[in-house]
Amino acid sequence: MKLAINALTFGPRIRIDMDLLKHAESLGFASAWTAEAWGNDAVTTATWVAAQTTKLKVGTAIMQMPARTPAMTAMTATTLNQLSEGRFMLGLGPSGPQVIEGWHGVPYGKPLTRTKEYIEIIRRIWAREEKLVFSGEHYQIPNTGAGTTGLGKPLKSILHGDPSIPIYTASISPNGLECAAEVADGVIPMMYDPDRYKELLQPSLEAGFAKAGGGKGLHDFDVMASCTVIVSDDVDKAMGPVKANLAQYIGGMGARDKNFYNDYAKRMGFEEAAVKIQDLFLGGQKVEAMAAVPDELVDAVHLVGPKDKIRDRLQAWREANTRGEIGTMQIGTAQPEAIELVAEEML
Repeated sequence: MKLAINALTFGPRIRIDMDLLKHAESLGFASAWTAEAWGNDAVTTATWVAAQTTKLKVGTAIMQMPARTPAMTAMTATTLNQLSEGRFMLGLGPSGPQVIEGWHGVPYGKPLTRTKEYIEIIRRIWAREEKLVFSGEHYQIPNTGAGTTGLGKPLKSILHGDPSIPIYTASISPNGLECAAEVADGVIPMMYDPDRYKELLQPSLEAGFAKAGGGKGLHDFDVMASCTVIVSDDVDKAMGPVKANLAQYIGGMGARDKNFYNDYAKRMGFEEAAVKIQDLFLGGQKVEAMAAVPDELVDAVHLVGPKDKIRDRLQAWREANTRGEIGTMQIGTAQPEAIELVAEEML
């Protein structure tokens, strides 16, 4: 099992605990991952972490695709990869229409079509086999549409890219998982129960592998599942922030009829709770929405409680890795004792 660590939390100020990240590096963690929503960006924070570490790979989970052109993302990834001596990992995602149209002010479009075009363009830029020409539904390069000068011409990257940079996509929807398996090197599913690969991931991933052809499968594709870890003897108190986060995603990360996380919670078997959480959250009752998150959901996808409880549950993650279903466990925590416990048990 490879271990990864979340590098920051969202809030009014950037908070990156470099002491914790360096400790994770010393314990044998493989990578650290930054993120973005509608505040900090993932690239600056990834650069900050890469500049202060020497062995940790640094990834973006995720860079919002509609916010950047594919060429800009390819340039950024190449630059970071060269400056970090090959330690950059590219995580991409379409985000959601509320963020893309409401914050970035650009059309959301077709997320899976965009993902496939985006990754193909990036890989062509990195390969440098020919000047970039692309004609797709989302991207036309060179662009000759309305408002253009007609002076655009095909170009080849000055910097030599590295086609071996791994590309991950974040997804939990069946179609998104299938797309990841088809065109990416890994996927980052949220709220993942390590006991339920066959139900939650396998059908979609296998369909994507079949589309990709060439014998692609879990042996050359990384499932990096995220998991919050909080060591505490007061389980109810420790579950509080975890439930608050789950309530925000299940209840408010999207519109009532278009919330990927709510749909996923229903597929996990928590349909009644998912409906209640969303009703409460969208009705402004956020505390009540948090209280409506079942303990069973928290225990299925996160590790919260005394050390012995966490050790017991880690067995499921270890077995999932042994079966080849999970390649990387991405830890979210602010506790040195949490990363020490996970490293002791999993490395």
